Amino acid sequence: MRNEVNERHLSIKMHPHARERMQERGATVDEVLKTITKGEWFRAKFGRSGFRMKLFYDDFWKGQYYHTKQLEVYGVEEGEDFIVITVIVKYFQE
Repeated sequence: MRNEVNERHLSIKMHPHARERMQERGATVDEVLKTITKGEWFRAKFGRSGFRMKLFYDDFWKGQYYHTKQLEVYGVEEGEDFIVITVIVKYFQE
């Protein structure tokens, strides 16, 4: 799927649920797009695709300092589109 998203130039669209999760979990659209285009692809449940990437953060989230954050982006291909369904963000002090 990763190669298909990049090589077939699928249009990446955000489901409203994904946008809500991004906002409440601290992910930006640019970070999500970078994770899809440059991150590690993996198979997810229910025929979905997942992409994972660690990003340099060096900032505070909810009052706590973190050095790194990791995005996991889950979605599905529908026709000529890749629909982002949800985004999970994990913060690390390492």
